[in-house]
Amino acid sequence: MSRLLHVSSGPYAPPVPARELTAVSADGARLHVEVHGPENAPPVVLAHGWTCSTAFWAAQIRDLAVDHRVIAYDQRGHGRSPASPACSTDALADDFEAVLKATLAPGEKAVIAGHSMGGMTVMAAADRAAFRAHAAAVLLCSTGSSRLVAESTVVPMRPGRPRTWLTKHILGSRAPLGPVTPLARRILKYGTMGPGSAPHMVEACARIVHACPRKVRYSWSHVLDLLDLDHGVRSLDVPTAVVVGTADRLTPPVHARSLVAALPRCVGLTELPGLGHMTPVEAPELVTGKIRDLVTTYATIKEGA
Repeated sequence: MSRLLHVSSGPYAPPVPARELTAVSADGARLHVEVHGPENAPPVVLAHGWTCSTAFWAAQIRDLAVDHRVIAYDQRGHGRSPASPACSTDALADDFEAVLKATLAPGEKAVIAGHSMGGMTVMAAADRAAFRAHAAAVLLCSTGSSRLVAESTVVPMRPGRPRTWLTKHILGSRAPLGPVTPLARRILKYGTMGPGSAPHMVEACARIVHACPRKVRYSWSHVLDLLDLDHGVRSLDVPTAVVVGTADRLTPPVHARSLVAALPRCVGLTELPGLGHMTPVEAPELVTGKIRDLVTTYATIKEGA
């Protein structure tokens, strides 16, 4: 996917990586990986969400790459990673393992941040060997482990079967998103962002989401509809912080609170008043600060210390 589909200036313009590589997953799927910042700096790994790409983390990459080695990759079918017919939580975990193995030295520990489906990727990979070998701490942003469609408030109706049915068909629509128009921005802002989100934030998210291929969006919507990663949360036995916007319609705060209750080593829940689902874009300094805090507190501690 061309970077021209994204904003070309400002804090949400994708930075140029220090190097790029391709990680190969267990089934042969090829994943576009970017590495930013000094090679000998503390590593941070970023996993983006459904319909997004590495460009979603532009603000975090720009800030962290000054003194961290920032690793970001495109989920299969997203960004510059080719589409694959295999869409599942196992595929998410396989892909994440491949990225960790391709970018981190044996025994090297990283702070891992996952947004939305990226957070679900972390949960899916929690019991994998590569994750256990490389994860120092985790930040989960705007995510959940199960009942995504049933708990979503995108459709302004009372909870129940009618709302769940309608939400499923809206989020799983095959319809193309088309160009980024004023109406498209309004719809995306309503569904994914807080009411006070600045126009440049909405523009950045709209360009990223609209660049996702329709078939990829549709295929992954089925995985999210059937998602059950509650076991993965219980397996996530590293220090884990959770961030959620109080106006998040896709993964409302009920999900974050459930994660906090189930995580073996939760180190804090931050609820951001009035913010929506796109917390790394809507609150870039706060999310970056959370990652920095986790690096300072956990990633610099030698194993066994």
